[in-house]
Amino acid sequence: MKSVIKNPWLASVIGAVLFAVTCYLFISRRAKEKAPVAPVITTAVAWDFRNPELDLIMAELKTQKESLTAREAQLKDLAARLQNERQEINQLTQTVYQVQLQFDQNVTRVKAEEVTNLKKLAKVYSAMTPDGAVAIFKELDDASIVKIAKFMKESETAPILELLAKQGEAEAKRTAAISERLRNSLSAKPLAAIP
Repeated sequence: MKSVIKNPWLASVIGAVLFAVTCYLFISRRAKEKAPVAPVITTAVAWDFRNPELDLIMAELKTQKESLTAREAQLKDLAARLQNERQEINQLTQTVYQVQLQFDQNVTRVKAEEVTNLKKLAKVYSAMTPDGAVAIFKELDDASIVKIAKFMKESETAPILELLAKQGEAEAKRTAAISERLRNSLSAKPLAAIP
C-alpha cells in the first residue's frame, strides 16, 4: 500500500478529483447567493403599522383642534356680548344726547362773547318804560329774553314780566316759562366756590 500511495499518478488523480469537488462546491454556493430572491408577498396593508411618534403627533393635533374649537366658541360668545354692549352704549348715548338737548332747552346759557352785548341791551331795556320793553319782549324768543333779563336788576325785570303776564293767559304761561328758565340760567363764568 505504501507503493500505491507513493505513486505520483495516483496522487495527481486524487488531487484533480479534490480540486474538481472543491470548485463545484464553491461555484454552486456562489450561484445560490446570486440567484434572484423571489419577493415576499404579504397580505398586510402598507399603513397597517404602529408608529409611537405618529400617535403622539395625532394626539397633539387632536388636542389643538379641540382647543381651537373651544376658543372659537369663546370668541363668538365675546363678539355677541360686545355687540349687545355696543347697542346698550348707543342707546345710553342717545338717551344722554336727548337729556342734554332737554337740559339745553330748559337752561339758558350765556357765552362769554355775548356778555358785553347782553349787558348793553339790558341797560337799554332798563332805561325804557315797561310798556315799551314788553312790546319788544313779545317779539323776542324766550331764550333771548332770559339772556337779557339775567343782566337786569330784579327791580327792572319785575315790572316788565308783570306787564307781560297781564297780556293774557298765553302770555302768563310764557312769563312763567321765562321765569323758570331765568332760574335755571347759567353764565359763562363758573360760580365761585361756596365756603
